[in-house]
Amino acid sequence: ETGSEDIDILPNGLAFISSGLKYPGVKSLAPDKPGEIFLMDLNEDNPRAVELRISRGFDLALFNPHGISTYID
Repeated sequence: ETGSEDIDILPNGLAFISSGLKYPGVKSLAPDKPGEIFLMDLNEDNPRAVELRISRGFDLALFNPHGISTYID
């Protein structure tokens, strides 16, 4: 609904997608909806984005993701 802002694809085909970025002064299609992170398994025949649950204690109302990157150790 609010579009994706960035995507990072791991070597194993899992894709992490950030969504819900709001810029001050720019009209938003969903101004009251917090940002989200989705996971998509590109190895599936019909991949679909699934919203990841963000742990308790995190202020979702202020979550405004801009970009995403992963670190593999």
